[in-house]
Amino acid sequence: MKYTFIDKVQGSIKDDVFSGLTVALALVPEAVAFAFVAGISPVVGLYGAFMMGLVTAVIGGRPGMISGATGALAVVMVSLVKEGNALGTEGEMLGLQYLFATLVLTGIIQASAGFFKLGKFVRMIPHSVMMGFVNGLAIVIFLSQLSMFKVDGEWLSGTTLYTMLGLVMLTMGIMYFLPMLTKKVPAALIGILVVSSIVIFGGVDTATVKSFIQSGGADGIKAGLPTFGIPNIPFSLDSLLFILPYALILAAIGLIESLMTLTLIDELTETRGSANRESIAQGIANFINGLFGGMGGCAMIGQSIINIKSGGRGRLSGIVAALALLAFILFGSSYIEMVPIAALVGVMFMVVIGTFAWSTFNIWNKVPIADVIVIALVTLLTVMFDLAIAVIAGVIVSALVFSWENAKRIRARKHIDERGMKHYEIFGPLFFGSTTLFSSKFDVKEDPNEVIIDFKESKIMDQSAIEAINKLTEKYLKEGKNIHLRHLSKDCIKLIKKAEQICEVNVLEDPDYFVAIDNYNEKLKK
Repeated sequence: MKYTFIDKVQGSIKDDVFSGLTVALALVPEAVAFAFVAGISPVVGLYGAFMMGLVTAVIGGRPGMISGATGALAVVMVSLVKEGNALGTEGEMLGLQYLFATLVLTGIIQASAGFFKLGKFVRMIPHSVMMGFVNGLAIVIFLSQLSMFKVDGEWLSGTTLYTMLGLVMLTMGIMYFLPMLTKKVPAALIGILVVSSIVIFGGVDTATVKSFIQSGGADGIKAGLPTFGIPNIPFSLDSLLFILPYALILAAIGLIESLMTLTLIDELTETRGSANRESIAQGIANFINGLFGGMGGCAMIGQSIINIKSGGRGRLSGIVAALALLAFILFGSSYIEMVPIAALVGVMFMVVIGTFAWSTFNIWNKVPIADVIVIALVTLLTVMFDLAIAVIAGVIVSALVFSWENAKRIRARKHIDERGMKHYEIFGPLFFGSTTLFSSKFDVKEDPNEVIIDFKESKIMDQSAIEAINKLTEKYLKEGKNIHLRHLSKDCIKLIKKAEQICEVNVLEDPDYFVAIDNYNEKLKK
């Protein structure tokens, strides 16, 4: 059975429902763990995952993508909550209220970015940065799962460790081999159910969701519906100045991770989502989280890949995941708490294998060394710091490499015509990076009195290029020689006209020749 849901995104209802249930199970330990990282109640993390998942599934720009509480944001929230608590009295827990207020402002910033169509800039991210991104996140997901092999900070050993490893391998084996037999049911969900049944009915002694939650100091995940409430903080300029930097950081990290995940899901599904719409949805979701007591979050690459690999393509998969998570909180906590951690770790390990760009090892000696460096840099920074720093650094390095390579492409072909006029035919872009090489192409002292610079195969890109032309013209005029600019495009002429306040320029409306600085030449003659 096929259905058409919002945005004409088609998919199977059965696949979306089963996939959504699988994702919901995988969301529980992640949301709880990230809540512990941020120093808040696990219920706040679960509320955040529910509201993020539901809102973005309904109105987001990428059907099939899953959003929830994430570690990238939780790391920032640690300092926010800690500093917020210090501003209140002991036991007041004012930090949580500051977190909610920050999420309201974060949501406004993110929604504004989508409204002003800033999401399109995700297309400026090079493929090498994307490869580093997925590799880094795969490593981060893997490292996060290793903590599940610890109890009270100590690594598991002996029978406990072997049992855990055996159940993890069983889950991974089911997920690997089951699709070879049938693809009618999601392998991840079957793996979780089979391993859970073995543990529950076989009386296997191993860590479960309940023991994991209790190890963090919480009793369980059972709670009621989220309730509306205005963040209880002092409404003052000091409060705004305190939360604004955190809101900007959370908004930036959330959007970068969400839009990068959107691009990855686009590639996996061979479809195209809307970055601007997703930005607005992320903003609305975080805004609602701030008013209803959730942790907030962004897109989750691990859960999104689980969803896609399990057959979830439509918005229904995200809606089911969010509603199932709420049902776990309201009614099914006792059952969900029985799920063994090993089953969920096995699922996430398969996500790691599916996420990592293994082709990196095949292309390292086939692509430019600069791309290899960018991939390694982004991967390393993602693991060491966070996604925002990694992506920004990768884009900057890629931009510098691009600028350097284009700067070397400026060329000049020279000849003297029958009238004794010397022609310089310029090839390549003229911008800040190529102005020095451009200037070196001219022999001002030895050139004849009339010089023509032809830009038919070139393009003036920025103010640095205009200034380079201006300085070159001045050199020729000081030697008593005339210079003419030919074949400037309309936008180049506009740039020169806009520069009249900076350098003295007069562009004649001649279809073939545009003569620069004639006024200046006349002044020199006088």
